[in-house]
Amino acid sequence: MIPKPAQKLVLDTNVCLDLFVFRDPRWESLLAAIRCGEVICVTRADCRTEWTLVLGYARLGLDATAQQAALAESDRLIAVMPPMANATPPLPVCKDKDDQKFLELAATSGAHCLITKDKALLKLARRMRKLGLFEIMSPEQWSDAHAQGSLRAEFPSLQ
Repeated sequence: MIPKPAQKLVLDTNVCLDLFVFRDPRWESLLAAIRCGEVICVTRADCRTEWTLVLGYARLGLDATAQQAALAESDRLIAVMPPMANATPPLPVCKDKDDQKFLELAATSGAHCLITKDKALLKLARRMRKLGLFEIMSPEQWSDAHAQGSLRAEFPSLQ
């Protein structure tokens, strides 16, 4: 039997917080899929920089050791893409300009899905589906589809 190729995912910063800092048990299937290589997660330098800065926010209450542990784990599991020479395809504009980089990353990396909790990005899911570039899902949507084994069947762009 030929193994299925791993899905390529982009995780936004809040999803990374849930996975690597808060250890939200609702996303355990996502973390397990990342750890076992069922999915491959990618980022780029500016997204990683944002992640590093967020880890230092005082309101999170993370000491240097906890920040370094979260960063080290994410670095082991999320590949930083080299700068892409290819042009970004035309994309909808996100209301939150700081989140546009996640759309660009998903498009230029050939990601199957952008996983986000951001309402502005989630509002673009239908438009992105129509463009056929990649899916935008909440962690709940991804986890439910994964549990049902319907990611590839339900979302043709993920095949």
